[in-house]
Amino acid sequence: MTQLSFDDFLVEEEYLTVTDLTKEIRYLLESTFREIWVEGEISNFNHHSSGHMYFSLKDENAQISCAMWRRRNQELFFTPRDGMKVVVNARVTVYEKRGNYQLDVLQIKPAGLGELQLAFEELKNRLRGEGLFADEYKQPIPLYPERIGIVTSPTGAAIKDLVTVLRRRFPAIQIVLNSVRVQGESAAAEIAQAIDEFNEYGKVDVLIIGRGGGSLEDLWAFNEESVARAVFRSQIPVVSAVGHEVDFCICDFVADLRAPTPSAAAELVVQNRDGIAARLNQMLEFMSGSILDRIKYQREKIQYIKNSYAFRQPEDLVVQYHQRLDDISRNLRKSMSRKIDLNEQMLNGLSKRLALLEHNNVLKRGYSFTFRCSDGKLISRANELNKKDEIEIKFYQGKVFGTVNEVEG
Repeated sequence: MTQLSFDDFLVEEEYLTVTDLTKEIRYLLESTFREIWVEGEISNFNHHSSGHMYFSLKDENAQISCAMWRRRNQELFFTPRDGMKVVVNARVTVYEKRGNYQLDVLQIKPAGLGELQLAFEELKNRLRGEGLFADEYKQPIPLYPERIGIVTSPTGAAIKDLVTVLRRRFPAIQIVLNSVRVQGESAAAEIAQAIDEFNEYGKVDVLIIGRGGGSLEDLWAFNEESVARAVFRSQIPVVSAVGHEVDFCICDFVADLRAPTPSAAAELVVQNRDGIAARLNQMLEFMSGSILDRIKYQREKIQYIKNSYAFRQPEDLVVQYHQRLDDISRNLRKSMSRKIDLNEQMLNGLSKRLALLEHNNVLKRGYSFTFRCSDGKLISRANELNKKDEIEIKFYQGKVFGTVNEVEG
């Protein structure tokens, strides 16, 4: 009889390691669910100090772990929170160390505008209850600001419109831009910080914050509580100019003045140069006419006294009227002297403002004028020139000539 060993009973089979099996599962899941949209409710939300977001997406019967890496979540227009219904664009993947499958999230969107609108109304009602919208806290906008601070994107349409209108209405106005992102998750923090920085800087007369139009999602940074509170605590008057005329944001209600568009904000903040000159002329004419009317009235009054019957009365009446006449003359001289002093002060002030409009004074402050030599046209934009155009640049003292080598913008 042949004796059999235990090894003779073993059948050769292929075995998978845990790592091999996990990799196979990962391959099957990732190749089957390359990029999908999943709807659910956020729970266990955690914005880690690394910048990554971790949360669960659940419905009534199941839940799945999710991760959204920092480089992707920086462009979110809202802050996710527990209980929010969302739709995520994601890939199914496997976390091999734990053998768990999860969603690698590429995008997150609210499940509907209702979620954002509800958040908007909740914050608006709460801030109104705290008094942030009350008229008693509104600061007046200066009538003649000399330096304007702007909080917006350096590349958007808003800054171009603002600068164009401001320069057209009052070329001598000084503009200070604090560049920020106007949408995405970090936009609200940047806007609030820019407002605070202007208040620390303290050298502007009024602030304009805003951006061009867009969807509710695009404008959401201006609905964030951090921006509203920065506007409220600003010691510098703030003009809100967000979106188009039909768009309303939380910061519109908190700001000292709301403008329907960035261009409208520029027109509201800065007076037209020609309008200022016209008003100055009206004031001069009014003051001159007022003084002449006063002189005429006093002369007629004196003449009336001289021609009156009482003036020809006995000596005591003559003395009495002489005293009255002396009083009137003395008061008239005092009044005229005060008015002349006041008018001199006003005229000096008006002359200084008019001097700002004179082009040599603009040049004296470091600006220059550029002309195209071929036709003498004043150049205000780079795209008005072509390569090899001959140009003349005029300074406060002297001028230079040159040739355009390259045009940008």
